Amino acid sequence: MQRRINIWSSIDWLTVTIYLVLVFLGWINIYAAVYNEDHQSILDFSQRYGKQLIWISAALVIAFIVFVIDINFYSYFAYIFYGILIVVLIGVLIFGKEIHGARSWYELGNIRIQPAEFAKIATALALARYLTSYNLQINTVKSYVRIAAIILIPSVLILMQNDTGSALVYFAFIFVLYREGISESIILLGLFVIILFILALVIDTLIIILLSIGVVFIIFWFLNRKIKHTGIAFIVLLFASSAIYGLNEVLNAGLSYYYILLISLGISGLVYIILAISYKIKNVALLLIFLIGSIAFTYSVDYVFNNFLEQHQQKRINVVLGLESDPYGVEYNVNQSKIAIGSGGLTGKGFLRGTQTKFDFVPEQSTDFIFCTIGEEWGFLGTLFVVLLFIFFLYRLIGLAERQRSSFSRIYGYGVVSVFLFHIVINIGMTIGLVPVIGIPLPFFSYGGSSLWAFTILLFIFLRLDASRLELLQ
Repeated sequence: MQRRINIWSSIDWLTVTIYLVLVFLGWINIYAAVYNEDHQSILDFSQRYGKQLIWISAALVIAFIVFVIDINFYSYFAYIFYGILIVVLIGVLIFGKEIHGARSWYELGNIRIQPAEFAKIATALALARYLTSYNLQINTVKSYVRIAAIILIPSVLILMQNDTGSALVYFAFIFVLYREGISESIILLGLFVIILFILALVIDTLIIILLSIGVVFIIFWFLNRKIKHTGIAFIVLLFASSAIYGLNEVLNAGLSYYYILLISLGISGLVYIILAISYKIKNVALLLIFLIGSIAFTYSVDYVFNNFLEQHQQKRINVVLGLESDPYGVEYNVNQSKIAIGSGGLTGKGFLRGTQTKFDFVPEQSTDFIFCTIGEEWGFLGTLFVVLLFIFFLYRLIGLAERQRSSFSRIYGYGVVSVFLFHIVINIGMTIGLVPVIGIPLPFFSYGGSSLWAFTILLFIFLRLDASRLELLQ
């Protein structure tokens, strides 16, 4: 049952105000980043800051249109939006324009549209629609497969466009799933895979296998809570390892420690499965599968790293992990960005007075590296203000999501938070060298019509849903 309310009086004007402040700050920082004394007017439409003003004006019109549409439109047509964007993403692989090595853009005259930005909105809507399906059980294999398909299909298509940064954004939806009650073991498994991938690049494979065995023993004890069962498993493995090592020495077979350990795991695993069946010990087979998968994944990391990632992506990861140094190559952007931010000191050099900015030391300073302009001209206090403003923005969105009466609105709200959180953390992190450079915009700050429009639509659909929350009678 519903009642009609005045949506304009119910809109969260505080969030709208934060949005307008962020957009304004982004605009003046784009002006500072590409300032040219020959084009001093901030209304010069031949320059990026002039063009950005056009995108901003269009974004405000789009926000108004999004807000006046009935809320049921977004849930009813969620799957249709998603399907259309999937077709558009496929189309860009064929008809798209390649820029900086990524075929991610449609070019319509002087306007370029990046569909990957809008696909995030469609994915958030489709995920919210599916998770509110009648009688849905989220922690089932069937649900896991469908959820994975909703998230991974656009991500893979974008990855095929050679736009790794935008593809990774879709994994932020894991926060939505966690809020909606997905098993914590799935979250922990994902974190374990990420950690295992990083460790496989940094340390020896044998050590990783030993660590994986240790993790399995800890999980085994945690699940069964019987030190006796865990102790027997350890003794079986120790005995098998000692026996294989001894035979290797006696027979002078020349097996490396890798093969000795792998053979020992295979033998001890079979022995312990027999014991587990006899004494009805739980979770043994599942943990053995987990261990085998971990070892196989560890050995596959090098192949994936060397064959699926571009050379510049490999270097960026190696630089962040401290495995490689390339100060005049892939490190150049980040080094110049850190110099710019550090040179700002406490209060900054002042508006339009950034020397790193003026002499174009930092490439892509009006787009992916816009944050270093804030650091150089506004200093630590300016960057702190922007970061705190973003934090408050996210905190406000979480509050709005939690007060929703509709499950669809709540889930979509957390989708909005997830996308913004990923963009903010990764963009700022890459400008200060904490994460590899993957090329994603800082919301409302980076130059570009596609990202600004997409972020605006993403946000204002949620504000529209929130404004109508009181229409639902309890």
